[in-house]
Amino acid sequence: MSPPEFSDSVEALHRRFDPDQYDGIYVVGDVHGCIDELRTLWARLDPSADDLVLFVGDLVRKGPDSTAVVEFVHQRENAVSVRGNNEAKIIHERIDTDPFAGIEDAVASFPLVVTVGDAMVVHGGVDPTRPLRAHSPDDLLEMRSVPPSNGYDGPFWFQQYDGPRRICFGHTVLGSPFVSEHAVGLDTGCVYGGSLTAYDLRSGDVASVPAEATYQQRSSDKILDVSPE
Repeated sequence: MSPPEFSDSVEALHRRFDPDQYDGIYVVGDVHGCIDELRTLWARLDPSADDLVLFVGDLVRKGPDSTAVVEFVHQRENAVSVRGNNEAKIIHERIDTDPFAGIEDAVASFPLVVTVGDAMVVHGGVDPTRPLRAHSPDDLLEMRSVPPSNGYDGPFWFQQYDGPRRICFGHTVLGSPFVSEHAVGLDTGCVYGGSLTAYDLRSGDVASVPAEATYQQRSSDKILDVSPE
């Protein structure tokens, strides 16, 4: 498969990996500062230096220790996170950045999109009615519903998307992982008392660890219970 034809603004923040260079490839859902759960999940995965661990973004905010999470990921040569909408808020100074002073450079280094073989990792998603080249950075960060929307009204892009690439994503909070032929949703609401989830891109296995606490409350109508049709 040829590389995707992203817009110039997206391509500038695109990072590619060759899957043949890694024994195992894992993708981890939204961490949101939940450092204890990340350490537990990492120990369960027990990745070697020959494995690649990708994160769908939103390492930061809402949970107990964003700095520790970003440092944990950034200091590991075999770990890479795409940026989420919460990283974008720091990068573009849409919020008070003082609490993130020690990690701003690391956050700014996150790509917007990662491709590894036929798979693609973004935070939000894609609009299945438009080619990749027609997507802006904000589309990839915030896509949930189609027509394009950041809301929870649906219909949801990942229930309509039919490839060709398989997209791993976060952003939309799910009661359990969404796994279909072409979309893998991994934000299982750890910061809201759910779980932190990883997906084995080769085997299709899912590993989750429960949240140690409910760090932030969330309305039940913004935690989706959906399954592939």
